[in-house]
Amino acid sequence: MRRTDREITDRQELLDVMARCDVCRLALNDESGYPYVVPLNFGMEERDGTLYLLFHGAMTGTKYDRMERNPRATFEMDCGHMLCTDEAHGMCTMAYESVIGRGRLEPVPEAEREAALQCLMAHYGRPDFAFDRASVAHTRVFRLAVESMTGKRRKIK
Repeated sequence: MRRTDREITDRQELLDVMARCDVCRLALNDESGYPYVVPLNFGMEERDGTLYLLFHGAMTGTKYDRMERNPRATFEMDCGHMLCTDEAHGMCTMAYESVIGRGRLEPVPEAEREAALQCLMAHYGRPDFAFDRASVAHTRVFRLAVESMTGKRRKIK
């Protein structure tokens, strides 16, 4: 990282930034040589020392096709955006916090699907949401086991 003065290295600080984000972008690989990026709602859980990002969607789609061919993925999320201008000097900058990482995607077993969906809802402040059982049966849930991550922050004084 070029600007080490902005780097976030403390794991709890990284988790705090992630908790403030509302969208996670997954970059998936495919045979075309171009990454496929998809913005998703997400939840987080730690299990046995591993951080998992949880996602959901329809039962079929492009992201699943790519995941099945290659489960390696990169993720990015950001928050705290604020444009800061110094019009007298013709300058501007942006305040932000971001986390970037990588890991491997895997399906969430059917027996864990509803708990994973509850984890997603908890991230958005609704931990006790009552899901329609028929909808849950038609929802695919998957997770990314985070292997590494780093963060960056630009604060405006």
